[in-house]
Amino acid sequence: MRRRIRIPPIASSEITSETAYLSRRTFIRGAGMMAAPLVAGVSSPLASSESVAGAPLQYAPAGPGANGFYTDEPQTPFEDVASYCNFYEFGTDKGDPARYAGQMSTDPWSVEVGGAVARPGKLNLEDIMSGYDLEERVYRLRCVEAWSMVVPWIGFPLGDLLRRFEPTSSARYVEFRTLYRREEMPGTRSFTSIIDWPYREGLRMDEAMHPLTLVAVGLYGKTLPNQNGAPLRLVVPWKYGFKSIKSIVSIRLLEQQPATSWQSLAPREYGFYANVNPQVDHPRWSQKYERRLPSTLFRPNRMPTLMFNGYGEQVADLYKGMDLARFY
Repeated sequence: MRRRIRIPPIASSEITSETAYLSRRTFIRGAGMMAAPLVAGVSSPLASSESVAGAPLQYAPAGPGANGFYTDEPQTPFEDVASYCNFYEFGTDKGDPARYAGQMSTDPWSVEVGGAVARPGKLNLEDIMSGYDLEERVYRLRCVEAWSMVVPWIGFPLGDLLRRFEPTSSARYVEFRTLYRREEMPGTRSFTSIIDWPYREGLRMDEAMHPLTLVAVGLYGKTLPNQNGAPLRLVVPWKYGFKSIKSIVSIRLLEQQPATSWQSLAPREYGFYANVNPQVDHPRWSQKYERRLPSTLFRPNRMPTLMFNGYGEQVADLYKGMDLARFY
């Protein structure tokens, strides 16, 4: 019987200083739990006594350019990024991942790559990290729930990873799966759970190979906190946030479009493509505007949403001739 959870209805001066971090872990362990009280859906900073640092990373810093890898919009403070999350394996409340994800073990970690590839195999995290030069990407992140952030991610292009396994000519889609450990993930044990675990997402092959599509292993210069998808996650900045799957353990290249978790659960509300599009509303709310964190009840920091989340110059050609209201 399937377990179920309930569907819940950018001059960069805001980076947290080093003193906000209280301790360090080894590289692979990354960052742990960060508690954060949330009231009525409004984010609040993490209590410093609960903050746990990730390990520092060596990477090429982001800079201005026409490639879309950087925005000079104010960056969302670390405390908000680490405390306001969707990671339903740990619960449906925005603070649940920060409260409970610390119990998820990320050491050891491996990713299995298979399907339509000439060289299927499994990579340990150490192999992944030693094989790619890390770089910073300062991206907008837009949630389908109409809130948004600006985050300085650290990672490398997904295309570089996929090429290592030599995709065959039949590879047209890529499927991703999240770690699934019931004993470490209280949200998967909830009697209200409606997701068929493990969590699954997918991209078209040209989307996966696009230079903007990032395998992120860190943010704010250090390894990812567990609640943000440690030890590695996807970041696809022109799509709604649920496409940027966390804590990846499996990647498969496929000939047919894969079934993804939210599309399977509610296809009228969550399409396979999930491109940020202010002209196509969610059935239960408008997508024309977003609430940029940090925000408060009386200062919601509301702004218009940009087509493709502002990355149209880079990605619009991927969808030339497509009806984006139909293929939402």
